[in-house]
Amino acid sequence: MTTTTDRPAAGTTGPDERTASRQRPVRDTQAPQLDPHERERLEHAFRVPRARFLLGVVVAVAVLIWSFQGAEFNFAKLAEGAVNMTEFLGRLFPPDFSDFGTIVALLIETLQMAIVGTVLGAVLSLFVAFAAASNIAPKWVYYPARWLMNIIRSVPDLVFALMFVSAVGLGPFAGILAMTLGSLGSIGKIFAEAMESVDRGPMVAMEAVGASKRQIIQYGILPQSAPLLVSYTLLLFEGNVRGATILGLVGAGGIGLELTTAMRMYDYGHLCAIVICIIVLVTAIDQGSAFIRRRIT
Repeated sequence: MTTTTDRPAAGTTGPDERTASRQRPVRDTQAPQLDPHERERLEHAFRVPRARFLLGVVVAVAVLIWSFQGAEFNFAKLAEGAVNMTEFLGRLFPPDFSDFGTIVALLIETLQMAIVGTVLGAVLSLFVAFAAASNIAPKWVYYPARWLMNIIRSVPDLVFALMFVSAVGLGPFAGILAMTLGSLGSIGKIFAEAMESVDRGPMVAMEAVGASKRQIIQYGILPQSAPLLVSYTLLLFEGNVRGATILGLVGAGGIGLELTTAMRMYDYGHLCAIVICIIVLVTAIDQGSAFIRRRIT
């Protein structure tokens, strides 16, 4: 005995399929209609406020002209002095590398000063940044830390160098102390802002499960801000290499003293050799820092 099952013929639709097709929502192919007031509001968001923009341009130009006049910036004098600058540059060539060994030794001392000053400055700046970050420190710690960094940042590094030269004597030690103290005002502020810019999601989640402040900093803030902290530390190192050449002008070690001596003695060939060596050193450090930044970002 053969049992047959009722199946819909090919090309026909069964009752279940017809019911399912009636239950499927029909997609509206028409674009949603936006409220006219909402459309006008969105269009206004992309319009340039012409009145305020033009007023800002006028104010900016006025401030720029006022600054040019106050600073006695004169394009005519610059054009007249171009001849003297060309004559000065002509005296620098050819460079004299007869004291190349002395230049290299002083550049190594400058590099060593920058390394020690960067490490000490970055470590101290990190601790100060914990106190100057609004998402970490309470207000009674936050404001004094910010004021301290503002005070340090307002004093030039040469003043710190003169102070430490009078305290510990001539030499690179005074320059290292000046770079370390100067770093607190500049890089400490940047470290604090890097910590303030982290995503608060992980911090809120850790606070919800009862994590301590140390755990929030260790596992929520530092891992997010670490690439920026390393990048800013490399930038500090580059700045300290260039700054060490300036600190030598007041006897704080490095190649700056040799550079000043060459200028005072009108030894232009030796001066040109020093400048070339500084350019090579700074370029090499810049390329190395750029490589490290690409690896960590």
